[in-house]
Amino acid sequence: MININEVIETNAMIEKENLDVRTITLGISLLDCISDDLNTLCDNIYKKITTVARDLVKTGKEIEREYAIPIVNKRISVTPIALVGASACKTIEDYVLIAKTLDRAAKEVGVNFLGGFSALPAKGMTKSEELLIRAIPQALKETEHICSSVNLGSTKTGINMDAVALMGKIIKECAYLTRENDSIGCAKLVVFCNAPDDNPFMAGAFHGVTETDNVVNVGVSGPGVIKYALEEVKDSDFETLCEKIKKTAFKITRLGQLVAQEASRRLNIPFGIVDLSLAPTPAVGDSIAEILESMGLERVGAPGTTAALALLNDSVKKGGIMASSYVGGLSGAFIPVSEDQGMINAVKAGSLSLEKLEAMTCVCSVGLDMIAIPGDTSESTISGIIADEMAIGMINQKTTAVRVIPVYGKGVGEEAVFGGLLGFAPIMKVNSFSCENFIKRGGRIPAPVHSFKN
Repeated sequence: MININEVIETNAMIEKENLDVRTITLGISLLDCISDDLNTLCDNIYKKITTVARDLVKTGKEIEREYAIPIVNKRISVTPIALVGASACKTIEDYVLIAKTLDRAAKEVGVNFLGGFSALPAKGMTKSEELLIRAIPQALKETEHICSSVNLGSTKTGINMDAVALMGKIIKECAYLTRENDSIGCAKLVVFCNAPDDNPFMAGAFHGVTETDNVVNVGVSGPGVIKYALEEVKDSDFETLCEKIKKTAFKITRLGQLVAQEASRRLNIPFGIVDLSLAPTPAVGDSIAEILESMGLERVGAPGTTAALALLNDSVKKGGIMASSYVGGLSGAFIPVSEDQGMINAVKAGSLSLEKLEAMTCVCSVGLDMIAIPGDTSESTISGIIADEMAIGMINQKTTAVRVIPVYGKGVGEEAVFGGLLGFAPIMKVNSFSCENFIKRGGRIPAPVHSFKN
């Protein structure tokens, strides 16, 4: 039972500490839309999305109003389009047409983003997957709401280095085509190792083939709530610190569970998972960096940062997992640069480098996220950054990702401005030594020995 004290406490979290439900994401399977005729396929996709998701935004607003819980985004994820379009798409332009169809459907139902313009070449790349990947830059240029992801490796299969090399080129092309807006197209493109099937967060959301026809997933947030809670145990030992985080994460996740179940009931669509990630925003006080600094770090990036993040991530999961019947997605703490004012401040102060961020990704939920780098960074260097992060995910049996933005025409010390939840980012220095000969070897980095568990 929820008592009046919990209600009052939750209201305070919402009003003063930036607590929100970051997203309700409706997953929609498009497998029954498949046709070998492109026009028929596009018609099927549009009808399916606009039918299944017609009440999503309205339902989200009703829950917001009735429960006084902010729900920041209403989103859709669909079956990876490289699978859906394989029979009908013979050219890059065919896939761009599907992207435009998805965008039109997203506008019709009123969602913020639609994810799933995706491919899964973790072990090998089909012709369809290659066509979709090569279509990504044009698709993101010509659409407003579409997000794209590519899964390049897994613990079970290793890393597809041919796809890694190709993605270096694709990211550079995407940056160029959206250069007039600080290469913002790259902010809607993410590459994964061990991509989950049930992730509600963009840009990486897609509706996995292991999922049911339609499903409601919810992503909660609350860095500000955790930071506020830690102020109460400022001088305590680590055991007390962990207990405080766990108890607070439990309360945050209960809110997400409530919203997820209510959305599921009203939409008459099964509840999938709650992703209990701490997702920061540019708002003051809504920062992962500030949480870490409240533990005793002078600035994020100082020695001890990775240990502090590991403590935070583990405690959030331990606390949240007891508050929901199904926890999934990415779950833990995100460490994007552009979306976190504390991270931005640390980069500007010189305490946080790309190399330190990579070290931190060994213990956090995702990876190198929303990082602006010089526009003249080479394709092979971007591929090398991706390969390093994929290796961390593969060896550690965890999801990792890369969302880097080579900002066309800008260099270290300048800023890229994306607006809204995406915020702005100082452009970070990248190691100037070449990895070109390593990347051009091609082929596949084999899966680690601990992957063989059958």
